[in-house]
Amino acid sequence: MAKTRSIASEWIGKGKIRLNDSIVKSSKEVKYGDIITVQKNTASFKYEVMGIIDRRVGAPLVKDFLRDITPEEEINKFKEFLANQKTFHSFEDGKRSKKDRRELDDFLDNWD
Repeated sequence: MAKTRSIASEWIGKGKIRLNDSIVKSSKEVKYGDIITVQKNTASFKYEVMGIIDRRVGAPLVKDFLRDITPEEEINKFKEFLANQKTFHSFEDGKRSKKDRRELDDFLDNWD
């Protein structure tokens, strides 16, 4: 999931977040039993809403209200993507710069 609310809002704006297979806006309220789909690079992660929180809570508490129902093949696709990223990156050059990471993120966002 997204690390910050602003990233989550950006993903919603780009159509990477779906609620019950429908594109949503940030203001959409979720209900018990809804399915949230998060498109991340080549994989689609799915979560079922198991409860509603009436206030903001820390990330470790959210797992009590979501159930990961992502199919195994989607998890494997994401793992393969991460492995491929390591292959393409030459570690001899050191850590990627912030510019390199932004360019890669822009490329992958436009790939969808």
